[in-house]
Amino acid sequence: MSVLHAILLGIAQGLTEFLPVSSSGHLQIIPWLADWNDFEGRDDLERAFDVALHLGTLVGLVACLRREVWALLRDGIAAVVDRRSPMTADGRLGWLLVLATVPAAAVGVGLRSVIDEADDEIWLTAILLGVFGLLLWWADRRQGQRHTEDVGVRDAVLLGLAQACSLQPGVSRSGVIITAGRLLRYDREAAARLAMLMSVPVIAGASVYLFIDIGGWGGIPADARAAFAWGMAASAVTGFAAVKGLLALVRTRSFGPFAVYRVLAALLVLSLIAASVR
Repeated sequence: MSVLHAILLGIAQGLTEFLPVSSSGHLQIIPWLADWNDFEGRDDLERAFDVALHLGTLVGLVACLRREVWALLRDGIAAVVDRRSPMTADGRLGWLLVLATVPAAAVGVGLRSVIDEADDEIWLTAILLGVFGLLLWWADRRQGQRHTEDVGVRDAVLLGLAQACSLQPGVSRSGVIITAGRLLRYDREAAARLAMLMSVPVIAGASVYLFIDIGGWGGIPADARAAFAWGMAASAVTGFAAVKGLLALVRTRSFGPFAVYRVLAALLVLSLIAASVR
């Protein structure tokens, strides 16, 4: 695999993983537009590269929100180890985020073959980009005053079900959680923060599962390891920047520009597909 391609895809992954625009959709559309064929039909290697880029963004997220992530992890473990101590707000939220992971994990394992079959359908990715972009715009028009400390079991389940829909490229894990969060009356910053925090157990769990599935580090060809490393580094740096930027942006701006971008990207891809079949 080309190191340059790996870096560019790492940048795309890092910038789009936490923005509501579908990172998996971009990782599918960019090679299609550029006519790259780095994996030459090797689906296992392509999945491994996807895992590497997601691990990079996870590193960027944890580095940016390290205090919050540590508090959730520390207090969540403490609540189990010492049951006599009262559950803290961070400990409660930590376990609710784990609960929200269950639907996505169940769908990912149970429907993996179905999802893999639909993974290469560019037209479907484009349609989902547009449809879920419009849903994001509609949901974001609602007023919301709830914060992350207001999350309950019902919210965790509903947000988890929304997250389970994002396994198909074009939907956007961050986007669909933000959409659901706004419908549940969370303010913009809380919805974005929940989407980010919910990604920690999902990305970590999926990465471990897929890493074992491909045979670990030994499953990556020696001549591709440098590209993987550079891609991970690029996604970590840009992921850190995306988290910082989005949290700053939503304090004063709506998610409208992301919805517009999604619809325009969808129309562009569908137009190119239509032109190619004439």
